[in-house]
Amino acid sequence: MTLYDLHDQPSLNAPVLVVVLEGWIDAGYAAGTAIQTLLEGLDTYPVATFDADRLLDHRARRPIMHLLDGVNTGLSWPGIELRAGTDEAGNDVLFLLGAEPDHAWRGFTEEVIELAQDFGTRMLVGLGAYPATVPHTRPITMSVTASSAELAAVSGLLRGSLDVPAGVQAALEFRCGELDLPAVGLWAQVPHYVSGEPTPYPAAALALIEQLERTAGLRLPKGELSSNAHRTRNRIDTAMSTNVGHLAMLHALEARHDEQLAEAGAATDQLPSADELAEEVERFLRDQEES
Repeated sequence: MTLYDLHDQPSLNAPVLVVVLEGWIDAGYAAGTAIQTLLEGLDTYPVATFDADRLLDHRARRPIMHLLDGVNTGLSWPGIELRAGTDEAGNDVLFLLGAEPDHAWRGFTEEVIELAQDFGTRMLVGLGAYPATVPHTRPITMSVTASSAELAAVSGLLRGSLDVPAGVQAALEFRCGELDLPAVGLWAQVPHYVSGEPTPYPAAALALIEQLERTAGLRLPKGELSSNAHRTRNRIDTAMSTNVGHLAMLHALEARHDEQLAEAGAATDQLPSADELAEEVERFLRDQEES
């Protein structure tokens, strides 16, 4: 018995599978904002729906009850689905969306990859973001995880070496590597001092979409991300200008960033130390659990 119901079997031409599942680390809601922007700008349709009762813990992700004058008019249940569509140049794209599974990760991974292979997927790309000691006044720094050393190197993005808790996206990526299906994870670094804010950080979402275009050879909509990023930058600038301590921190981050960039001459040396990065990620996860 499979973990999904297949609704459609479209004939796709070497699609890219884009993975964004809620529940794992997404600082500044960058990946969530990116996928929302893509879905709003592209015409997509459902291909498969996964069994939420078998994969999700509904006490952790409770359905939303809709009340109208005291009457329960229905429930909106969390779910996981595979959608298909085309980019602005006519390239086929698959989107794996929804909640990250709470259970049966190995089974879920196998069935997602089987579906991807059935549709002739040429590459899997996951999107995410993590907090980092970087300034908001510099371009977004991107790092990569990949299913092979060759993919990691050719990406031209930051490559770190560390042990860190993983999401199901990592399981999908690793399984792709075992099957020689190219897979990469694109990760935006979000300034740690804004990563926990309730409002999205659109600059990171825009950077993810632009890097997805370069990595997968797609042409994708950006919506209002550029103007939203500009407004967010102005808001942060204004907030920091009134606090001497915050300004001092910002100038220190800028100096460190510029110095590392000048010394490295290549993006691969801009990454903070493994201990520092792991500490930031773990702190972010703790904050999520406590909120």
